[in-house]
Amino acid sequence: MPLPGPAQPPPLHSTAKRGRPPAPISPNAGPSHRAWLEPVRSAQFASGLTLDDLVVRSGYSKTRISELLRGNGYYPPWEITFSVTHALGLPTRPLRRLWAIAAREAGKGDDWIKHIEQVAHPGEEPPLPYQAFTEDVRGVYTDYARAFLLTDPRAQWVVCEALDILWVRWNQATTSENLHRYAWRLLRARVMARAPRHRDGHPDLRAAVFSTREAHDHSAAPGYLVVLTELIDLFDAITRLPDDHMDVAVLQYLCDTPHHTIAHILGIAPALTHAVDHHARATVEALLTTPTPE
Repeated sequence: MPLPGPAQPPPLHSTAKRGRPPAPISPNAGPSHRAWLEPVRSAQFASGLTLDDLVVRSGYSKTRISELLRGNGYYPPWEITFSVTHALGLPTRPLRRLWAIAAREAGKGDDWIKHIEQVAHPGEEPPLPYQAFTEDVRGVYTDYARAFLLTDPRAQWVVCEALDILWVRWNQATTSENLHRYAWRLLRARVMARAPRHRDGHPDLRAAVFSTREAHDHSAAPGYLVVLTELIDLFDAITRLPDDHMDVAVLQYLCDTPHHTIAHILGIAPALTHAVDHHARATVEALLTTPTPE
């Protein structure tokens, strides 16, 4: 199939009329597949380009493009993925990484994935404002992800995934009311998609107890099991707070993030961090003073 050249004009987002949203994503699409497919679908809807428009711009049939946008059927080869995303004016480099990760999730072998090299398009350099933004938030993002995912490799992997999605969505993110808020919700969604959970759906932070300073400091003390029980109860209570409150509590008590940094990274008012601190302290006091049923 013919591939569009790099000089192809991007869609006119500002003047195009939005069309009908595509059909829902197939339930068979895994979380890594959805990581790149959802922003591609959003870009297609926002651009106003129809399937017929994408047929002309990409050189692929309407049926194949429709299957790609729904995550239906076989996992799409890079050639058609690149053709459609390039026609939508989306950056190639982060999409290449996201596509390759999802291909492994779909059970594709390295030889199949290496066909990505047949498309001679090196990808764009990230925008300088995006680079500055990611340098600013990466450390705190990784600390937060580690609290739920426990290991550095898993945390760093999810943060890289989230920041690649942010790059794909950069135009949308920078026109939102609050860039930091937009990016944080994106990062949070990727962490929660892979965090362990209780049966009732709440995140499970119990394993994070063993990485805390309190657990290490009291490991040889007579009341070690009591300390662990109190910490486990506390972490369970934190995960049942409203999302903003939980995030502030995790960043403050598990990640030792200062109040002003929390407000900056989350894109919230500094006063909210103090309110959550008060709420969390009250929760700790209640847990420590309430008798344990025999």
